Amino acid sequence: MNRRNFLKNGSGASLAITAIALAGCNAPTADTAKKNSEASAQTPDANDFALNEVTIDLLQQKMKSGEYTSRSITEMYLKRIEAIDKNGPKLNSVIELNPDALTIADSMDNERKAGKVRGPLHGIPILIKDNITTGDKMMTTAGSLALEGHVATKDAFIVKQLRDAGAVLLGKTNLSEWANFRSSRSTSGWSSRGGQTKNPCILNRNPSGSSSGSGAAVAANLCAVAIGTETDGSVISPSSFCGIVGIKPTVGLLSRSGIIPISKTQDTAGPMARTVKDAAILLGALTGVDVEDAVTNESNGKTEKDYTKFLDANGLKGKRIGIEKSFLKGHEGVVALYNQAIDILKKQGAIVIEVELRKALDKIGNAEFIVLQYEFKDGLNKYLAGTNAKAKTLADVIAYNSANEAKAMPYFKQETLISSNAKGGLNSKEYTDALAKTTGTRKIIDDMMKQNKLDAICGTSTGPACCTDLITGDYDTGFYFCPPAAMAGYPHITVPMGTVFDLPVGFSFCGTAYSEGPLLTLAYAFEQASKKRVPPKFLKNFEG
Repeated sequence: MNRRNFLKNGSGASLAITAIALAGCNAPTADTAKKNSEASAQTPDANDFALNEVTIDLLQQKMKSGEYTSRSITEMYLKRIEAIDKNGPKLNSVIELNPDALTIADSMDNERKAGKVRGPLHGIPILIKDNITTGDKMMTTAGSLALEGHVATKDAFIVKQLRDAGAVLLGKTNLSEWANFRSSRSTSGWSSRGGQTKNPCILNRNPSGSSSGSGAAVAANLCAVAIGTETDGSVISPSSFCGIVGIKPTVGLLSRSGIIPISKTQDTAGPMARTVKDAAILLGALTGVDVEDAVTNESNGKTEKDYTKFLDANGLKGKRIGIEKSFLKGHEGVVALYNQAIDILKKQGAIVIEVELRKALDKIGNAEFIVLQYEFKDGLNKYLAGTNAKAKTLADVIAYNSANEAKAMPYFKQETLISSNAKGGLNSKEYTDALAKTTGTRKIIDDMMKQNKLDAICGTSTGPACCTDLITGDYDTGFYFCPPAAMAGYPHITVPMGTVFDLPVGFSFCGTAYSEGPLLTLAYAFEQASKKRVPPKFLKNFEG
């Protein structure tokens, strides 16, 4: 969850703050080019990597030809993680490596030699977020020291899907602790177990959250693709901040069983990749009806195992696109990128109609936060009760943090955990009233799309990355388009739109339930027409 933006959740909230955000974490100096060049020179391996910007298709071609094996690819990524994540820029995006990664890779190589290739993910190294359960030697902790040592006995459903697809589980990524649902002034990308993740574009900038490690790792080419999770912005925002593609699917498309929960009405896992095609490949591998997650029954007959069939470079022609009007004002650099994106849509044959979706949601107020507090307490207590973790309830987590404050809460506290624990059950009128408001977002979106005959609603995903500030926490960078799709449980895709002072900004495509395929058509056509993905420079800081 992108916690600070989520709490504000207003249509015009803090647009002017973006100017402050871009001013830099340090005082600007005159010798910008020289200092930035020196910063990049400190990481000589950053842009000299055999697998830089490689796609899943290319990796498959190289394994088929015998140039690479799954083992050699996995070894290259492990060395890359050592050089870039643990040394060099020290991104700190990977919280734990899988000790069985090379063994899995060898197994996939043996299958290939025997003539068996399971599909496009066969032998492909993937990183997953540390709130997704794996039944192996790795821990699942949501970044919390309160869950340190928790080793699960079985895989989450989507992890089983990955293994069945032949993917190599490379390791787990760091995240904003408890998926950014611990404090009202937390810092995204920080966890008590994993420390602070950096943004690979400019290292003293924030990667956003809560899928911070997944976003930074994909952007920095530490893996082929990764998986994040989202409640409100946790896939889309770090993807936008780090300059990659992110998909938040319809709630119900992917199972949540085995994922440490916040909200049963909003939680979902989602692919994070450098290209729309790679994200589509990963999405297809993860789908499936799961008896342990009843909401997936709604996806029966609405899912695909191959979402790449929707990819069409001419897919924008004749489509009607709603453009969020509020993003036409704000920081001039971001607005310029937005106008360029709109021009691309028009040049590709799309019909553009201005809409005001964020304004239509103003009446919801703080209902979303109320819903999440109730559902977090209910869901986490149920999750922990079925594990071998030391903490068996949310109250246990709070007690652990209080007893170990110096190491568990050195920068910000746990007021969100405490306020959630104080809530009652899901039969509370406060909860049901708030839930009616948030789920009412579905009708608002559906009506807006129907009345305007829209194929998608688009907007600026987020503003540029804020500075990492462990003392006062995240601050708003002015543009945030995650709440509508998040509260509705509807799909949302972000694609790189360009950069402002080397900081990426994403362009969002949102639609109605289970419209992932048509949205991928639009996102792919935009990506192919714009080509705005830029590999990170690993700059030490911004010098204006």
